[in-house]
Amino acid sequence: MPLPGKDNTVQLARLIRSLDVIESRGIMDVDITDISYHSHRVKEGTLFVAIPGTKRDGYHFIEESITRGARAIITEQIPLHPVDIPLVVVKDTRKALAQISAEFFSHPSREIRLVGITGTNGKTTTSYLIESIIKAAGKAVGVIGTINYRLGKKVQPAPTTTPQSYDLQQLLREMITKGAEYVVMEVSSHALDQERVRGCHFDVGVITNITPEHLDYHEDMDRYFAAKKRFFHEILPESEKDPWAIINLDDPLLEDLQKELPPVRVMTYGLDQGEVKAPQREISLGGIRATLSSPSGPLEIRTPLIGEYNLYNIMAATAVGISLGIPTEAIHQGIKDLSLIPGRMERIGDGNPWVLVDYAHTPDALEKAIKEVRRLALGRVFVVFGCGGDRDRTKRAPMGRIGVTWSELAIITSDNPRTEDPLKIIEEIEKGARGVSPHRYLVIPDRRKAIQKAIALAEEQDCVLITGKGHEDYQIIGEQRLPFDDRDEARKALEERDEGS
Repeated sequence: MPLPGKDNTVQLARLIRSLDVIESRGIMDVDITDISYHSHRVKEGTLFVAIPGTKRDGYHFIEESITRGARAIITEQIPLHPVDIPLVVVKDTRKALAQISAEFFSHPSREIRLVGITGTNGKTTTSYLIESIIKAAGKAVGVIGTINYRLGKKVQPAPTTTPQSYDLQQLLREMITKGAEYVVMEVSSHALDQERVRGCHFDVGVITNITPEHLDYHEDMDRYFAAKKRFFHEILPESEKDPWAIINLDDPLLEDLQKELPPVRVMTYGLDQGEVKAPQREISLGGIRATLSSPSGPLEIRTPLIGEYNLYNIMAATAVGISLGIPTEAIHQGIKDLSLIPGRMERIGDGNPWVLVDYAHTPDALEKAIKEVRRLALGRVFVVFGCGGDRDRTKRAPMGRIGVTWSELAIITSDNPRTEDPLKIIEEIEKGARGVSPHRYLVIPDRRKAIQKAIALAEEQDCVLITGKGHEDYQIIGEQRLPFDDRDEARKALEERDEGS
């Protein structure tokens, strides 16, 4: 992508000057016109970075990249066959890719106010809240997250929550070109483990909470939490901006994290502790009313967002706003203006019965969602859920147990089975459900029929909670991504219910 106002070539010597180079061969004073970590995207003048992939190592595609016109190679090991172009050997090519990408795009994060949000749950909702607050302050803001990447009216699908480092730096540069003054980014544990945000200079880093997730990738909680900690132990301290760390004190793991932090500015939040707290709060299915105590003074909150955990997200966003120097009037207005986050406790219909669609797809998120709805609902609570295939299997039985424990009726169905047999996934969920009660759950593998059944059974004051997919408008079966949206299916089921009554 040509950068505005500059020649789109950078010398290799300049790109690698910040790297820990183990060995270099050839002339480093060559012009690089692009960087690629996919051999099939290499063209004449490209610097190919051979990063290890989940299935195959980029090292095995060095020869192909040279055939396609690569001008230089960065790798972790010297190729078996001699190469006649410049070669740079480093310890970690993922880290190198991030560093040279930031240099190639002239360090875009230095030119904006950059906010990063990590944690298990709440990242997306918190990003929407911060975006709304910044807009209320009259500033242009881009968002990089789970649902999409967006700036103003331009919205593009999000293939991953946090893009690969080259794509991220390119996206930041593009957002700046189109007028962004602020960017809010969800930072996943995968991104931290794979060095995707290395080279980004953050103004603020937020951590919402830590509960088990992605253990198929990280293997255990210690490694998962260690990946999250890297944001605060490595990335934030490297920022040139004297950054803030925003921490949820009500999470015991994060209370300990605060004690380990390197020298960065810290602001904490919690229901009854921290710099931002909510001593007066009222939560119902109609929304949240609260008075926040903060370093900027008291702040009245009125929002249709549902649940105590959304009050936590509001407090996190408020702390970010304060750390960025945004006036309290804009913080108040931004929270007030945000009435909906796609697929995050999204209300469907008129409330007779209540139907909510939520992204909860971990045991902790599912338990919090059902408990909160149970606390607020006047009638019974029905929950529709499943578990994704080709992902952490250890969460399936616990989610079955949670679904049956906290609802009057759990309907276990298919989520995104991917290449697994959906019935086998359901069997593993059932192991947890059966241990609580074999009589308080149904198995309906067809997700459409499961949603229809739950809504047909619900009476006027009952609540149907459909979880797992949230904003997703597809279902992945095998290798196919088929159109399917829980929200559309719920609307259709409500219409059929009304027609039949």
